[in-house]
Amino acid sequence: MNAFVLAAGFGTRLQPITDAMPKPLVPVLNVPSLCYSLFLLKEAGIRKAIINIHHHPESLQRFFDEQDFGSLEIVLSEEREILGTGGGLKKCETLLDGEDFVLINSDIISDMNLRALIETHRRSGCGGTLALFATPLAAEIGHVGVRDGRVLDFRNQRGAGLHSPFIYTGTAVFSPAIFRHLKAEFSGIVETGFYGLVDNEGLASYEHCGLWQDIGTLPNFYRANLDDNLRILQLAERMKRAIGLFPCMVSDDASISPEARVENSVIGANCSIAAGAVVEHSVLLPGTTVESDETLRNAIAAPGIRIPL
Repeated sequence: MNAFVLAAGFGTRLQPITDAMPKPLVPVLNVPSLCYSLFLLKEAGIRKAIINIHHHPESLQRFFDEQDFGSLEIVLSEEREILGTGGGLKKCETLLDGEDFVLINSDIISDMNLRALIETHRRSGCGGTLALFATPLAAEIGHVGVRDGRVLDFRNQRGAGLHSPFIYTGTAVFSPAIFRHLKAEFSGIVETGFYGLVDNEGLASYEHCGLWQDIGTLPNFYRANLDDNLRILQLAERMKRAIGLFPCMVSDDASISPEARVENSVIGANCSIAAGAVVEHSVLLPGTTVESDETLRNAIAAPGIRIPL
């Protein structure tokens, strides 16, 4: 089975970090966020991942030229003009070989059992199966309307009157039937593909009950690195076996003076913290320098950037 990874967004909610790097390469616990999705695909035995890219494509191309994912083949689909979640997938129809495939976002961290999701989809007889996650924030984030295991609405857009504690996780399995409903131009996958399946081939649901975190905003990114990081760190051994990358608080490539004070912080590759500097409850992205007279507390830092949280 193949997979399609949505990674072409501008990452506007993570600005100014994404002014200098593409959102999929913004690291969480020293692992590019995209790699958490690739880890799940590799662990599930997916053979090929097609990744759509647009913002800073040269950085993503360079990353994949340098990183080996073994049996997981990586194919990049660059969008010179951004096509949205629906158009971006439609562009890659022929690359998915006319088979069922996994779709996954590049800005989520999860321990989802993709094999169980795939099996649920195969049993459903539907054109697609969405992985859902229960959260008290469903109404705020955008609840999914579900009846008898079938997805019928999103945010009550179609007036189905179905309210639930579930949100869409950005992970799904689809049959090639979804391509009948997608548009080749800029378009959203919900309004075209999802509703097309709802009205025709059916859209099933699968409940994920484990770890699930969206890191697409600065507060969520900060929490994933520091306040809600325990379950992510617990993925380290599995990720190391699968893709050779794994979450950690302090990169081996960081330089920290023994006379600096660093407490409960994530320190990225090629960071330098001078004697006398103070770093507390902060996230330092790769290449950040903290001088001897600087105190960073409750912040995200990158070269030339300081973001208090």
